[in-house]
Amino acid sequence: MTKKSKKKLFKIFGIVLLMLVGLLIAIPIFLEGKIADIIKNKVNQNINASLDFEEANLSLIKSFPDAYVDLKGISLINNTPFEGDTLFSSGDLALEMSIKELFKGADEPIAIKSLKLDQAKLHIKVDVEENTNYDIAKDDTSTATTSEDSSSSNFTFDLESYEINNTEIIYDDFATGMHLVLSEMNHSGSGDLSLEDAQLQTKTDALVSFQMDSTKYLNNNKVSLDAVIGIDLKESKYTFLENKVLVNQLPLVFDGFVKVNEDNQEVDITFNTPSSDFKNFLAVIPEAYSANIENVTTTGNFEVAGQFKGIVDEEHIPAFDIQINSQNASFKYPDLPKTVKNVFIDTKIKNESGITEDTYVDINKISFQIDEDIFNLNADISELLGNTKVNLHADGKMNLANISKAYPITMDLDLSGVLTADMTAAFDMVSIEKKQYGNTKTNGQLNLSDFKYSSEELKNPVAITKAGVTFNPNTVTLNSFEGKTGQTDFKADGTITNLLGFLFNEENVEGNFKLRSDTFALNDFMMEESESEESQDNPTSQQERIKIPSFLDATIDASAATVIYDNLNLKNVSGQLIVKDEAVKLQNLSSELFDGKLNMNGSVSTKGDISTFDMTLGMDSFKISESFKALDLFRVLAPVAQALQGKLNSDFKISGNLKDDMTPNLSTLTGNLVGELLSAKISTKDASVLTALNNSVTFIDLDALDLKDLKTALSFENGRVSVKPFSLNYKDVAIKIDGSHSFNEQLEYQAILDVPAKYLGDEVNGLIAKIDDSSLEGLTIPVTASIGGTYASPNISTDLKSGVTDLTKQLVDIQKQKLVNQGKDTAKDLLGGLLGDNKDSTKTDSTKTSASDVLGGLLGNNKKDSIVKDSTKQNDAVKDAAKNLLGGLLGGKKKKKDTVN
Repeated sequence: MTKKSKKKLFKIFGIVLLMLVGLLIAIPIFLEGKIADIIKNKVNQNINASLDFEEANLSLIKSFPDAYVDLKGISLINNTPFEGDTLFSSGDLALEMSIKELFKGADEPIAIKSLKLDQAKLHIKVDVEENTNYDIAKDDTSTATTSEDSSSSNFTFDLESYEINNTEIIYDDFATGMHLVLSEMNHSGSGDLSLEDAQLQTKTDALVSFQMDSTKYLNNNKVSLDAVIGIDLKESKYTFLENKVLVNQLPLVFDGFVKVNEDNQEVDITFNTPSSDFKNFLAVIPEAYSANIENVTTTGNFEVAGQFKGIVDEEHIPAFDIQINSQNASFKYPDLPKTVKNVFIDTKIKNESGITEDTYVDINKISFQIDEDIFNLNADISELLGNTKVNLHADGKMNLANISKAYPITMDLDLSGVLTADMTAAFDMVSIEKKQYGNTKTNGQLNLSDFKYSSEELKNPVAITKAGVTFNPNTVTLNSFEGKTGQTDFKADGTITNLLGFLFNEENVEGNFKLRSDTFALNDFMMEESESEESQDNPTSQQERIKIPSFLDATIDASAATVIYDNLNLKNVSGQLIVKDEAVKLQNLSSELFDGKLNMNGSVSTKGDISTFDMTLGMDSFKISESFKALDLFRVLAPVAQALQGKLNSDFKISGNLKDDMTPNLSTLTGNLVGELLSAKISTKDASVLTALNNSVTFIDLDALDLKDLKTALSFENGRVSVKPFSLNYKDVAIKIDGSHSFNEQLEYQAILDVPAKYLGDEVNGLIAKIDDSSLEGLTIPVTASIGGTYASPNISTDLKSGVTDLTKQLVDIQKQKLVNQGKDTAKDLLGGLLGDNKDSTKTDSTKTSASDVLGGLLGNNKKDSIVKDSTKQNDAVKDAAKNLLGGLLGGKKKKKDTVN
């Protein structure tokens, strides 16, 4: 081949290679949409659900010579009757297949060689009517469908390998109360599944939780499985060939098979522990509670053996027999001082009929010893997966502190105390669920001393000095219960009516108790609930909300020498508390406070998002200044009251919201207060508003004001206090007060004072003396004092000056009118004489006619024509003389003129 030919060949090869690379890059671009449509159409046409994914990517290079299909954001959503529920979801699903599969039609099956699934979640549900959400295949209504047609509607799996990583499988059966969770599951398998007779190499690990009704049997127990599974596709039979299971660290080996028939499955599997070392028992306990067992010293044996055999269908499970045995065993952790010895375990878990409800547990003996303390238990538990029936007996003595010295407990419990028990119990779960406690039988004694306990629903650890309980068929009698938590000491006795319901059915503690205490601090029983709340000032701030324990449903007759709430110390407290549904109802609670008596009824609730309260209080002979200085609420309602020295009776109704620390939220308060002052004096130096008022109204000394028997009332709502009008007296000054103020002490008040004139100065009193009228005795004027501003910085204004000015003007007018009236009376007397008001009619006064003439001229009422005809000059002279005379009587200035004879 010539050099030129070689050069031409390489050129052609380069062009072909470039075209192939171009095709490998270009083909996925054109086929991605087709692949997505094919997958969605094939699946959705055959299921009663909806499959979707966010994106589909195709690569011909990543797994060359095979095609690589990557589906992201997969979701499979149910239709009716589980409409909207997500049956399956996955972050990523990768498939490998031959490139030729990409060019098949929409009705042709696609063969999958490899599958990889990441971050998947499968949630299987069975509702109370036994409908299943995984039964999503559509019914085949075609009567002439051939096998070829049937196969063409599905994918085929010629798998060589598969992986399932970080996946969660949840099984919820609401019909039976079964709850199974496989979390953090990783599973992989490899083998040629295209063969009819193949072997599949698998590896699995997961965390398993299993709950039946309200009882947890497994809680995040670690399980791993290495298995070689023989697959006979023709017989649909799967045989376990080489298999090893670890439950936590307990090893099991098993063999047998599972055969899938048309109507059921056949199961025949046996298993056992490969060794009898007692470490096998410690290994089955979750690692969180058993720590590292590698260096634990053990004696004795622990063996587990069992078999599952039978049919699995809608009505049956395989019959099984599991036996657990240990004889005279012991173990000791190297870092702990105590040894657990004389361990005996003899237990069977069986089902002989294949009916789920017939499962039972026979605990013939469980016994162990620490130091000289021995504890024994035996029980029969039948119908484990149905109406569970329990018959048990327990007896023994246990120093609880020794448990942590012999076993590595990692829970946040500082257990101590001595427990002694000798009791039997027989009950069934249906009776407990229906609260038919008469069907249960419990007898025996349980005593506890020097015990310490802490709980998430208790603010402080509880130290129990002694507790004694007697178990009766229907109730549990609390003979004694003495202890301390925080500042609180307590002694209690009473009855519990549903202890089994509390222990086994998550019910509240119901009962009636008598509680006595020397010191009882309410905050010790208020749980602090952490809540993260965003705020503009501190978005990461944590606020603690005090909560009433939710598990209490009890009536408590309480008495205490001292009850502490916030900064208050209540003495000789007694009353009834009804605790239920995260609320406390107080009935007839009485105590001594501020040298007086307090009676209280009402309720406090922390159930909702916001805590609330509603109270009625009767206060008898309270020291005013002490109570109003100690209580923020009282200071807000009547800030001036802290200046009063004396005692108070009051009826007080109030409701509103509580802040997280159980103090009132002032802006939400609503209520009213009616008060009576038994005896009270004012100290104006303790109240700036009273000092300012004292300076503005100088004729009143507020420090000398006697408020004895004063009654007043106020109401409050929406952050404002309204005072109903009330009256009081200072010496001979009557005072009427009303108005309102806000919770931030903005004042809007007025005081109307009826002020006697004697307090109004010399000018006013001189006028009154000059008038010399008995009707002016006790004369008063109203003076209004307006009080504004704030309590700390008040503004006082009065209308006293204008009132005195008006009164002075009125007195001048009265004086003038009095003088006018006096002048008229004098003139009348004089004129009466002139008109002949003389009883001696025999005497004739020569002036009579002249006087008549004068009056006739003055009054214009001269009846005689002769007088009218007198000369004008004579009449004018008489008129002037009369004017001069009346002027002198009325106090006018006289002019010197000739007198009339």
